[in-house]
Amino acid sequence: MHIHLVHLGRVPYAEGLAIQARVVAARKQGAIGDTLLLLEHPPVITLGRNSARANVVASDEFLAARGVELHEINRGGDVTYHGPGQLVGYPIVDLRGNFPGKRGPHLGPVDFVRMLEEVLIRTCGDFGVLAKRIPGVTGVFTFGGSPQAGTTPDEKLREKKLAAIGVHVSQGVTSHGFALNVTTDLREFEWIVPCGIVDRGVSSLELEASQPVTMEAAVHSAARNFGRVFARQVVWAESLDVLLEQSALKRP
Repeated sequence: MHIHLVHLGRVPYAEGLAIQARVVAARKQGAIGDTLLLLEHPPVITLGRNSARANVVASDEFLAARGVELHEINRGGDVTYHGPGQLVGYPIVDLRGNFPGKRGPHLGPVDFVRMLEEVLIRTCGDFGVLAKRIPGVTGVFTFGGSPQAGTTPDEKLREKKLAAIGVHVSQGVTSHGFALNVTTDLREFEWIVPCGIVDRGVSSLELEASQPVTMEAAVHSAARNFGRVFARQVVWAESLDVLLEQSALKRP
């Protein structure tokens, strides 16, 4: 079993949605196998199915002046920011396939999200960054720190969010996925209340790691860990068009 990997580079969000739709349609038709798209987006704010418009703090005028688009989309979750230096992954997989821990005819969406979290926890670990889940909150976070000098034990440093996750499932096929802060300019998260979480901030691999961090290294790490967690061989495709053309040639 394998999963196709396509690295798209930096892609405008609307174009990314169109690419996803194309790949999802091909996957539903059986024209291609499971596929992982890795990419970056220019600055954009997305609002999931459970989002509150009030969690976009910046005004429409402020965002428009900076060319920041807003998109209401069908993934789960609340408000999320995407921008340069953030690794975005769109796994387009059929949950009816063979996956570790699958119970019943398909992998449950919650189990799928937990596996995505595991991919990201391992990816952070590759850079020496300890990361974890927080019960009841989707995503991947740093560990909390010790109280600073002059503070009480109750004032323990809160965890910070390293990666957000929001998925959509249609006819058993997933879309959307995760966003891992690699070298992201975290000041731009001030435009929103990230994922509606008011009591924890955000961080990045670059800030947390004790070693140099690059997007290229993060891409390779995430791809490798996706293959390990989902028990698939990762096969790099030269481009999406090449992948679709090769798959079409193999069809009877």
